[in-house]
Amino acid sequence: MSYEYILYEVAEGRARITLNRPEKRNALANPLLDELEHALWEADDDTRVHSVILRGAGKAFCAGYDLSGFGMGRGEEGDGVPRRSGSTIDDDVWGLERNNRKIRAIWEMHKPSIAQVHGACLAGGTDLALACDMVIAADDARIGFPPARNLGALPNNLWVYHCGPQWAKRLNLTGDTVTGAEAAEIGLALKSVPPELLEAEVEGLADRLALIDPDLLSANKRIINMSMELMGAQVLQRLAAENDARGHRAPATREFFKAMGEKGLAGAFKERDARFGDGRARVRGPEIRDERGFLVDPADEGTK
Repeated sequence: MSYEYILYEVAEGRARITLNRPEKRNALANPLLDELEHALWEADDDTRVHSVILRGAGKAFCAGYDLSGFGMGRGEEGDGVPRRSGSTIDDDVWGLERNNRKIRAIWEMHKPSIAQVHGACLAGGTDLALACDMVIAADDARIGFPPARNLGALPNNLWVYHCGPQWAKRLNLTGDTVTGAEAAEIGLALKSVPPELLEAEVEGLADRLALIDPDLLSANKRIINMSMELMGAQVLQRLAAENDARGHRAPATREFFKAMGEKGLAGAFKERDARFGDGRARVRGPEIRDERGFLVDPADEGTK
């Protein structure tokens, strides 16, 4: 298969899969997800591959789903068969589950995966990252799910398994973001490193995985994943799609799409997020904010 929206290479015992829509901050759409799923299973079948690195081209890992409509429509097959339009709640759940199945390949493949997170890792980008076996982030990466503010619930939800219920609620209920360094502190990431060291850190981990028999990597990955499945991790993903479809019926969601029609996508985002200031959570210390809603350093506040 030739790829248009991702880059795929195998070298030194690893497959590198790069989301390659940098002009759109690697926004997700059906064509990209189709290619990603294919590449994941290709890597899993390739006996040269011990691990998979998932990363993004350009300035961001992935900024979420492409809401411009690119590649998200139905009926593109051109075979004359009437397709689901998305107008019913079952259509909505069906479409969400279809995307979830593609992303779930990261979880279900036998080879371990590493998310190399830099820049924005937002909304659907977190779906990809948290499905990976290990997340290594740049200290200054920005991780969160802003669409939870008015675009429904989270269609994939592994947050509680990584950072626990309280931080999952703190971030999912507000759509606020944390830095890569803060994500590592609360368990959303394995660790964070300075941006200039991110690639070397990820490649170094892949070097160590390349020393291990892939069958043993599989056995150890799968037993840990099975332990999470016994705690309901995969059932929760099915429920998350149902719950997101429910969230799409909220008045705030209807208002967002109305605003998008009137002001465009960027305008609707700007209107939504302006009330949240910098949109950040603070992991350590008090959240003191200025009149615009931007976090203020407590030390600076004490000097006023």
